[in-house]
Amino acid sequence: MTPVEKLLKDDVRLPSPPAIAVRILDLVKRDNFTFHALGEIIQADPALTSRILRLANSGCYGLPQKVSNYETAVAVLGGNALKNIALSFIIAQVFQGKRGDRFDFSRLWRRSVTSAVAGQLLSAEIRYKNDDIFITTLLQDIGIGAMFLCRRNDYLAVLDEKAVSGRPLTQVEREIFDFDHQDVGSEMLKMWGLPENVYLPIKYHHDTESAPLNLKPLCQLIHASDRISAVYYGSGTVRNVRRSRELLAQKFDLNEKRAMNLIDSVAQKSDELLSQFNIEVRKTQSYSELLQKANEELSRLNFSCETLIVEFRESKARAELLAAELKAANSKLRNAAFRDDLSGLYNHRFFHESLSGEIEAAERYRHPVSVIMLDVDNFKTINDTHGHQMGDAVLRTVGQYLFRTSRASDIPARYGGDEFVILLRDTTLDGAKVRAKTICSEIATTPIQIDGIKVDITVSVGVAGYHQRAPVSKNQLINLADKAMYQSKRDGRNRVSVQEESD
Repeated sequence: MTPVEKLLKDDVRLPSPPAIAVRILDLVKRDNFTFHALGEIIQADPALTSRILRLANSGCYGLPQKVSNYETAVAVLGGNALKNIALSFIIAQVFQGKRGDRFDFSRLWRRSVTSAVAGQLLSAEIRYKNDDIFITTLLQDIGIGAMFLCRRNDYLAVLDEKAVSGRPLTQVEREIFDFDHQDVGSEMLKMWGLPENVYLPIKYHHDTESAPLNLKPLCQLIHASDRISAVYYGSGTVRNVRRSRELLAQKFDLNEKRAMNLIDSVAQKSDELLSQFNIEVRKTQSYSELLQKANEELSRLNFSCETLIVEFRESKARAELLAAELKAANSKLRNAAFRDDLSGLYNHRFFHESLSGEIEAAERYRHPVSVIMLDVDNFKTINDTHGHQMGDAVLRTVGQYLFRTSRASDIPARYGGDEFVILLRDTTLDGAKVRAKTICSEIATTPIQIDGIKVDITVSVGVAGYHQRAPVSKNQLINLADKAMYQSKRDGRNRVSVQEESD
């Protein structure tokens, strides 16, 4: 199992695809699939049908005739395009309404919708026919929301580092997570059952040179849509316009006039589409309108000076905003820099940093290090049966137990979802095994009760150790503990397994 698959599989806070999306995806996989059957599913939801028809009649498509019913929409747009439009509305709705400290889901979806408009208009401008343009450009950054929901504190660290350093988002994500939102978004949509021609291009939209040859044109178009949306939702409008114009000239042979007309059209048409996604509409000023205002204020100055002042004002405002955000963030981080909010234990990042240091010390001073990894048995069933409140209570109880029974030198942490780890300094494999058996037996005798409902819990435990006879790297040690934990699950759960490198 890859780290991305593990993240998406284990975290219980990620939403699942709605029933209507599952029905659509199940239908289109059948050999006898017809667009008439698809229409029956879609038209069973009048609100969805209405939104699809409004989109079909919007400026994004520029159809020569008004579309008044589903059958006409199929004839004009094509069944595949309508399928993707329907799924776009449904999937976007899953993530809307989510909230996060210092993370603006509303802004993420505004930018996503703007990207979808940019992709649709650019494909029409260059006469690139592809039914997947709308859904892939809309969902290209869905991995960002998923990463935040899975590991909130770590993703806030990503945003802080990007704000301070100015480095690309994907670079910072890989540094902290070992993967980026392209990987997560692509894998999540694959797990949800979307077709490969939708989820695979998303995996390469920031790294188009690595894309398979047959996907490169689509990946380049998705990347361009992201660059255009950055004009209105990124930091540094002037810089983003310059980059967008250069990209449109290099990859799509658009001259300056055509490029600027396209960028302005995106602002004009995105507001129309935002309302159809039930997102509050705030008029988006086109870049030309922004420059016109600057020109009125600076009529005696030439254009180059004009743009410099606009850029300076943006930089100053950005610096002031960043200073305020960092002040608030630092105040909060001083109190809980490396803690998991729910369990009260150390978080995934702190555990990894601590283990790296311990491995280096073990190599230098030749002392043992052990890792215990445990997973709550049947946790999904507990959530599904008794609700997330009970699930959270289980995680808090396990966290409190590990915190209470750990030595001062131990590092107990929530690894993610319902998995926990303990770093045991100066502890042999045999010593770690004794500790693991105690944890397993004592948690099994600690029932949890909420509102009169009692739940018995058990854990599957894996143990691995570092010693000079068979030294391993940090990642190898974690993988050994993970492998042992899954062995406990395969053997019947509520038990301890030990894994050594030679096994």
